[in-house]
Amino acid sequence: MNDPSQARLASSLSTVDVVALTVGVVIGASVFETPALVAGNTGSGWAALLAWTLGGGVSIVGALCYAELTTAYPHAGGDYFYFQRAFGDWLAFLFAWARLVVIQTGSIALLAFVFGDYATELWPIGAQYSPSIYAALAVAGLTLLNALGVRQGKHVQRGLTVATIVGLLVLIGAGLFLVPESAGQAAATGASDGGASDGGGGSFGMAMVFVLLTYGGWNEAAYLSAEVRDLPRNMTRGLLGSLGLIAGLYLLVNWAYLQGLGLAGMAGSEVVAADLMRAAFGAPGAKLISLLVVAAALSSTNATIFTGARTSFALGRDFRVFEFLGRWDADTETPANALLVQGAVALGLVGVGAWTRQGFEAMVDYTAPVFWLFFGLAGAALFVLRRIEPETDRPFRVPLYPAVPLLFCAACLYMLWSSVAYAGAGALLGVGVLLAGIPLLALRTARSQEASS
Repeated sequence: MNDPSQARLASSLSTVDVVALTVGVVIGASVFETPALVAGNTGSGWAALLAWTLGGGVSIVGALCYAELTTAYPHAGGDYFYFQRAFGDWLAFLFAWARLVVIQTGSIALLAFVFGDYATELWPIGAQYSPSIYAALAVAGLTLLNALGVRQGKHVQRGLTVATIVGLLVLIGAGLFLVPESAGQAAATGASDGGASDGGGGSFGMAMVFVLLTYGGWNEAAYLSAEVRDLPRNMTRGLLGSLGLIAGLYLLVNWAYLQGLGLAGMAGSEVVAADLMRAAFGAPGAKLISLLVVAAALSSTNATIFTGARTSFALGRDFRVFEFLGRWDADTETPANALLVQGAVALGLVGVGAWTRQGFEAMVDYTAPVFWLFFGLAGAALFVLRRIEPETDRPFRVPLYPAVPLLFCAACLYMLWSSVAYAGAGALLGVGVLLAGIPLLALRTARSQEASS
């Protein structure tokens, strides 16, 4: 942090850079899957649009909290470091455990199911388990590629982000201007007949779980704070501008879905983007958008596998209980053990999704409670760190403190309650797997005491 080259780097990014990078991180494959699930959990089109609007507001409030944490405590460990500093090693350990077995691996599985749903639209294999087969192949294949040392294609990743945004703009245009009224009604009827929901059931809380999953990723953008010039002004403008742009795109694309398919048509669709494009352009349109989503989903899955293995590697380096994860393969220049263990857990979760026959939704259920628990604790860490370390320099301070972080913590508590109350068995499984880390924490504590005695 005191290296002169790092100091020069710290003033290299502008507001436009923050906006571009945040949009690239947040907008991914999930936006082609979750609108149907949000529609299925709301009673009207206006309620669905309200959910997407509230999601943008919650994300902005949370981003302001993370901006303070990252500027005051710049560290590669992110949340892990904040928890360690505010609450001690025990919570940092449980967070690292949750990343390994619930949050990151669940994210890999749910993204793989997005790939599976749209790949099935292009080339179905088998019968009802086609999406699960594709999801398993994606996890196994991409894990193997990373373990072999295949380098990340950053330019491909950027290109896919641009293609994803272009795809959203095409969907917006198709739904608002190109779908004939009769075609939209037919698509809605067909999707509703074939789906599991008519858009009238569910809960608003569960709708928000899916909405905020789709907004996820803005906290990664907060790590740019050490590189932004005129930090207080440009970081605030960048975060507000990027999340405003994202919220605008999400609202427009959902409006387009509602115009083109209707609420029932959205709720009953398993591939809502393909159904809208089919209504506008016929089968070729559905194939084109499905191909785009397949590419975006593979890109997102690959990036999550790559970053997830690095955090598991760090867990192995910090805690002897997981020492085998902290071994680096010099030949492939990868954390091979961490990749293989992560892949095995993710494949197990794909199996759970296949068993429930609700792959993507099952993985959201599995990850959501644990994710919102630790997200809320990150907001609490801001309060604790202000109290125990008042002398720490904070280049960016949350405006309207303590109202803004209190609002963020309250939103996280509501999302935690919603994900447990409405997600069902999948949520209980995720919480149970998290609690399984407590005996490991006790083992680590006992070993530490033996070593010090």
